[in-house]
Amino acid sequence: MSGAIVVRARRVVLPDGERAAAVHVRDGVIEAVTGFDEAGDRPVTLAADEVLLPGLVDSHVHVNEPGRTEWEGFASATRAAAAGGVTTIVDMPLNSVPPTVNAKALQVKRQAAQGQLSVDVAFWGGAVPGNASQLQRLLAAGAVGVKCFLLDSGVPEFPPLDDAGLRAALTALAEVDGLLIAHCEDDDVIAAAPDPGGPRYADFLASRPGAAEETAIGRLIAAARDTGARVHVVHLADAGALPMLRAARAEGVRITVETCPHYLTFSAEEVPDGATSFKCCPPIREAVHREALWAALADGDIDLVVSDHSPCTPELKRLDVGDFASAWGGIAGLQVTLPVVWTGARARGLSLGDVVRWMSAAPAALTGLTGKGGIAVGKDADLVAFAPDERSTVGELHHRNPVTPYTGRELTGVVRRAWLHGEELVDGNAPRGRLLSRGRA
Repeated sequence: MSGAIVVRARRVVLPDGERAAAVHVRDGVIEAVTGFDEAGDRPVTLAADEVLLPGLVDSHVHVNEPGRTEWEGFASATRAAAAGGVTTIVDMPLNSVPPTVNAKALQVKRQAAQGQLSVDVAFWGGAVPGNASQLQRLLAAGAVGVKCFLLDSGVPEFPPLDDAGLRAALTALAEVDGLLIAHCEDDDVIAAAPDPGGPRYADFLASRPGAAEETAIGRLIAAARDTGARVHVVHLADAGALPMLRAARAEGVRITVETCPHYLTFSAEEVPDGATSFKCCPPIREAVHREALWAALADGDIDLVVSDHSPCTPELKRLDVGDFASAWGGIAGLQVTLPVVWTGARARGLSLGDVVRWMSAAPAALTGLTGKGGIAVGKDADLVAFAPDERSTVGELHHRNPVTPYTGRELTGVVRRAWLHGEELVDGNAPRGRLLSRGRA
């Protein structure tokens, strides 16, 4: 536990706007936020070109440990997070073995993470066929919510929910106001689409049309309306779903939605054939979708931006043959989410305050991690010194495996320093991240 420290900057992004301020920290918690000149004798003063941000909260990370630790692991994932200004991650319940579908499996996951964490980590549970009776116990054991798939997840140990299973899960969760987050693509729509085989990105895109997202989101909305449960759409790529989401919210359905940096950065038109590092599901769509997602973020129709960091070993990406059908679908990008999103936001006249809202405050609120998400009295002293004008090129990253479509891309904004619970994160120091549960750690 840290003692006392004061960090001040001429630009600090606070919940009520940006201004010069001094952030006073005691025992890892923000004790006061005062004027810049009220910092005491020996404050840590950021450079003139740096902005103080709250640590980011990435609520969509596939760590894959235990079981598929060769894809990623707690040590490598949290080092990458720390380097990117992400001070809290929430681990997904699948791709690890066992999947986090009951309280015992959650304990296995927590034990695997112990002693390896450079940042704080919370956990999603999983909703699969037949485990509706386990979901309330998962939440009581500390899961921040539960995730389901509405089509094949890609791994056999995490099967999808049909409509009856979805409603059973939501009925159980509604009794305790639990949250269900859903991968929304529809199997029947995809089954009727063209075959994805081969190296042409256009063929892969056609195999997972926007209608698959829209149909599944419609199913989720209907089930949420009927059960009164809270639901959340993960990784929205299809802007065609936005009108139904707006309408559902207007009628009182409790639904939120996220998108991801890759959908905000890339477009289908620029993905080279055979470039399977770009494969993810749902797929990166055309530029018209990208721009509509940005507009929806600016308007508040999309609530948050998270990485959906989903790496694998290089051979599973099938870069050797460039076949989109056989390549693993997932994009690695945890370490670069902040500069990636800031680069796009800045180009569209959006602010660092917007980025903080999407990438810190909103994911903290979604997951019920009340100590995170902003620079305010009583919050954890998770802070980031960010140079918003400095440019860099994506090179070597801390991810266990190096395959990412961001390699070689020039970005604006560099994370220079970060603090977790008031202690500076320095690469090579002993890991001191904590295991979090819903609510305060």
